[in-house]
This record gives sequence, C-alpha cells and structure tokens, in this order.
Amino acid sequence: MTNFRPSGTQWTLSHGDQTATVVEVGGGLRGYSVGGTEILDGYAEGELCPAGSGQLLMPWPNRIRDGHYRHAGQAHQLPLSEPSLHNAIHGLVRWLPWHVAEQSDGLLALECGLEPQIGYPWRLDLRVEYRLGDLGLTVTHHVTNRSADPAPFGVGTHPYLRIPGHTVDELTLTVPARTRLLVDGRMLPIGAAKVAGGEFDFTEPRRIGALELDTAFGDLVRDGDGGSTVSISAPDGRAVHVWADANFHWWQLFTAHTLTGERHRRAVAIEPMTCPPDAMRSGRDLVELAPDETWQGTWGIRADLGA
Repeated sequence: MTNFRPSGTQWTLSHGDQTATVVEVGGGLRGYSVGGTEILDGYAEGELCPAGSGQLLMPWPNRIRDGHYRHAGQAHQLPLSEPSLHNAIHGLVRWLPWHVAEQSDGLLALECGLEPQIGYPWRLDLRVEYRLGDLGLTVTHHVTNRSADPAPFGVGTHPYLRIPGHTVDELTLTVPARTRLLVDGRMLPIGAAKVAGGEFDFTEPRRIGALELDTAFGDLVRDGDGGSTVSISAPDGRAVHVWADANFHWWQLFTAHTLTGERHRRAVAIEPMTCPPDAMRSGRDLVELAPDETWQGTWGIRADLGA
C-alpha cells in the first residue's frame, strides 16, 4: 500500500514561525519546529512511533510492578506491556485512535474513549487540546470519569527535546526538584534521595556531560503560579523549556542512552507526570476521579532560539 502511515491521519498546526504535527494513533505529537528548527526529536510520517516519542501516557505514566495493583479492595491485573522487565508501562491509549473534536487556527482538540477492560474496569473520556501561540506550544488534558465508581488515574507525556547541532553531553540541564527516586533493576522505585550537592542536582543549570538519566524527580521547586519548568540549553545560548502546571508533581528525565543508531543521546525526554512510577500500587499523587468529574492539567514547550 502506498503512502502507508503507521501513525494514521496527520494534523498540522501553525502560528507565526511555529509548526506542530499531531497524529491520530495515540493522539501524540510527532513534530514541533520553531523558526525552521525542529526541536522535537520526533519521527517520520511513514515510521512507527519509536521509544514513546511524543506519546500521551494515560491512565498512568511510567511503570506498574508486575502490572498488578489493588483499588478499593479489588485486585486488578494489567497486560505486561514491558515483558522484559515484567511491568505494565505507559498506560493504555498510546496506540488507540483519536478523533478531531475541534479544529481552528492554532488549535486542535482530539478525543478518545477509553473503554472498561481487564485490568482497568473504568470508562474515561479523554480530550487533549494542542494550541500554538506567541509563547509556544500549550497542551491541555481533560479526563472525565464516565463510570459508576471513582477511577484512579495519572497523566504523563513523552516528548524528546533537542537542540540541533549539539549532543546530550553538551547540553546544560535545569530541573527544579529536591529529590529523585531510587530504582531497582526493573526501573521500579525502591526509595528516594535528596539531590542537593550530588551528581543529580540540577536545581541550578549544570552540564549533563556523560551522566545517564532515566530518573524521576520530585519535591518540586514551584514557580510563582505553582507550576514548574525543566530547561535544556546549548553552549551557544539556545534553549528549550518544558513547563507544567501545578497538577503535575513529577518530572521524568531520560537521556536516550539506551536508544540505538542516530537516536542515541541525541535528545532528552522531558516528561511531565502527575504521579511517580508505580503510583497505581503506592497511591502516591494518584488522582481519584469521582463519577462524572473532570480533571484538567496543562503543560507546554517554549523555545528561545535567538534571532
């Protein structure tokens, strides 16, 4: 079949010198350029989405140990979508089709219905709104519980950001977080540690160098509006910022060191998350959504690429 697109229909938003591409499969972000510079390490139209690039992670981000958790006294078993580590990873909507609910200049709203299933017996109506404006790209999530009982959930996203012409090693990183999670060999949390003064302390801008990160950062230092911002910058002063509002309590940083080929350490996945890994088991920062209640959270990307 000619012109086969694994990510389905493609939608393009434009505003000034910004262009973003959103896809039908998973409702994720495939590309984002500013002034002709592609700052999202996305993928080609004919390529299957690699390594979670730009995907939406719901109803939980990151991993659940053994795919097993309990809620309201009931045990639930999810499919092991990361079989090598015996985990359920990154939710249930990454490969579902999303449809257009609203489209206008600089705005694209997609919706997806997550139906009850083995391991997650709640019905959620999901909506994501992509907006381009003078301050960059803004993404707003709406989650409505259409079930008879309270639904547990979390939200995360998986954009890889880059500054072309520079490898991850050359970038300076800022992460406004006081702690990081410690993980076992299955990338599941087993504790936490303060970052102050150590190699994981990015509360002040610091070069990444050879450090490998696949790390959840918490205890955030909030902005004046309650949100937080993670930034990467290059030696030439160009910078990319990912921000999230007060509903996002965690950041996952991944330096792409396990990826192969040209993607190896070419970009940093800067992932806002409402809750940490394994939150369906621990309950930490997990949202409990009442029947017919709607939750909303917003994050975005801003680039400072100079003249």
